[in-house]
Amino acid sequence: MTDSEQADVELLWQEFHATVNMTSEELRTWLLTDASGETAMPADPRLELPDLGTKVVRLLRKRKVDLTPDDLAVMERVADYVAERKANPPADGERDDEWRHSLMNVGHDPLKPG
Repeated sequence: MTDSEQADVELLWQEFHATVNMTSEELRTWLLTDASGETAMPADPRLELPDLGTKVVRLLRKRKVDLTPDDLAVMERVADYVAERKANPPADGERDDEWRHSLMNVGHDPLKPG
Protein backbone atom coordinates (compact mmCIF):
# COMPACT_ATOMS: atom_id res chain seq x y z
CA MET A 1 0.00 0.00 0.00
CA THR A 2 1.37 3.40 -0.95
CA ASP A 3 1.76 6.26 1.50
CA SER A 4 -1.16 8.03 -0.17
CA GLU A 5 -3.40 4.96 0.20
CA GLN A 6 -2.38 4.58 3.83
CA ALA A 7 -3.24 8.23 4.46
CA ASP A 8 -6.66 7.72 2.82
CA VAL A 9 -7.31 4.68 5.02
CA GLU A 10 -6.29 6.64 8.11
CA LEU A 11 -8.67 9.49 7.24
CA LEU A 12 -11.54 7.09 6.56
CA TRP A 13 -10.79 5.20 9.79
CA GLN A 14 -10.99 8.45 11.76
CA GLU A 15 -14.16 9.61 9.98
CA PHE A 16 -15.86 6.24 10.51
CA HIS A 17 -15.00 6.13 14.20
CA ALA A 18 -16.09 9.75 14.68
CA THR A 19 -19.39 8.96 12.93
CA VAL A 20 -20.15 5.64 14.61
CA ASN A 21 -20.59 6.67 18.23
CA MET A 22 -21.98 3.38 19.51
CA THR A 23 -19.75 0.53 20.63
CA SER A 24 -19.98 -2.82 18.90
CA GLU A 25 -21.83 -4.20 21.92
CA GLU A 26 -24.26 -1.25 22.05
CA LEU A 27 -25.01 -1.65 18.34
CA ARG A 28 -25.35 -5.43 18.61
CA THR A 29 -27.76 -5.04 21.54
CA TRP A 30 -29.72 -2.36 19.67
CA LEU A 31 -30.06 -4.56 16.59
CA LEU A 32 -31.31 -7.41 18.76
CA THR A 33 -34.08 -5.30 20.28
CA ASP A 34 -37.57 -4.95 18.98
CA ALA A 35 -37.11 -1.17 19.29
CA SER A 36 -34.88 -1.08 16.24
CA GLY A 37 -37.84 -1.93 14.05
CA GLU A 38 -38.35 -4.33 11.19
CA THR A 39 -34.60 -4.72 10.60
CA ALA A 40 -34.01 -6.09 14.10
CA MET A 41 -31.82 -9.17 14.33
CA PRO A 42 -33.96 -12.23 14.90
CA ALA A 43 -33.36 -14.40 17.97
CA ASP A 44 -32.49 -17.33 15.70
CA PRO A 45 -28.91 -16.69 14.49
CA ARG A 46 -29.46 -18.88 11.43
CA LEU A 47 -31.85 -16.34 9.97
CA GLU A 48 -30.66 -13.47 7.80
CA LEU A 49 -29.31 -10.51 9.78
CA PRO A 50 -29.40 -6.83 8.75
CA ASP A 51 -26.46 -6.48 6.42
CA LEU A 52 -25.08 -3.00 7.07
CA GLY A 53 -25.56 -2.95 10.84
CA THR A 54 -23.98 -6.39 11.15
CA LYS A 55 -21.00 -5.26 9.08
CA VAL A 56 -20.57 -2.22 11.33
CA VAL A 57 -20.55 -4.46 14.43
CA ARG A 58 -17.79 -6.56 12.83
CA LEU A 59 -15.84 -3.47 11.73
CA LEU A 60 -15.88 -2.03 15.23
CA ARG A 61 -14.16 -5.19 16.41
CA LYS A 62 -11.41 -5.01 13.78
CA ARG A 63 -7.97 -3.50 13.87
CA LYS A 64 -7.07 -0.99 11.19
CA VAL A 65 -4.33 -3.27 9.80
CA ASP A 66 -6.91 -6.02 9.20
CA LEU A 67 -9.25 -3.96 7.01
CA THR A 68 -10.17 -5.30 3.59
CA PRO A 69 -11.25 -3.26 0.54
CA ASP A 70 -14.84 -4.36 1.30
CA ASP A 71 -14.47 -3.03 4.86
CA LEU A 72 -13.31 0.32 3.54
CA ALA A 73 -16.32 0.49 1.22
CA VAL A 74 -18.67 -0.21 4.14
CA MET A 75 -16.95 2.44 6.27
CA GLU A 76 -17.37 5.01 3.51
CA ARG A 77 -20.99 3.99 2.92
CA VAL A 78 -21.83 4.38 6.62
CA ALA A 79 -20.08 7.75 6.93
CA ASP A 80 -21.90 9.05 3.84
CA TYR A 81 -25.26 7.67 4.97
CA VAL A 82 -25.02 9.23 8.42
CA ALA A 83 -23.88 12.58 7.01
CA GLU A 84 -26.80 12.58 4.56
CA ARG A 85 -29.38 11.63 7.22
CA LYS A 86 -28.04 14.23 9.67
CA ALA A 87 -28.19 16.90 6.97
CA ASN A 88 -31.89 16.10 6.51
CA PRO A 89 -33.43 15.74 9.97
CA PRO A 90 -37.18 15.27 10.20
CA ALA A 91 -39.34 18.36 9.93
CA ASP A 92 -41.67 19.30 12.76
CA GLY A 93 -44.43 16.75 13.05
CA GLU A 94 -42.50 13.96 11.33
CA ARG A 95 -41.38 10.82 13.10
CA ASP A 96 -38.17 11.68 14.95
CA ASP A 97 -37.89 8.13 16.28
CA GLU A 98 -37.82 6.61 12.78
CA TRP A 99 -35.04 9.00 11.77
CA ARG A 100 -33.08 8.23 14.94
CA HIS A 101 -33.59 4.48 14.53
CA SER A 102 -32.35 4.60 10.94
CA LEU A 103 -29.12 6.18 12.21
CA MET A 104 -28.81 3.83 15.17
CA ASN A 105 -29.12 0.82 12.85
CA VAL A 106 -25.68 1.75 11.49
CA GLY A 107 -24.15 2.72 14.84
CA HIS A 108 -24.84 6.43 15.18
CA ASP A 109 -27.07 7.62 18.02
CA PRO A 110 -27.82 11.30 17.41
CA LEU A 111 -28.87 11.73 21.05
CA LYS A 112 -25.61 10.38 22.44
CA PRO A 113 -23.34 13.17 23.76
CA GLY A 114 -19.91 13.64 22.32
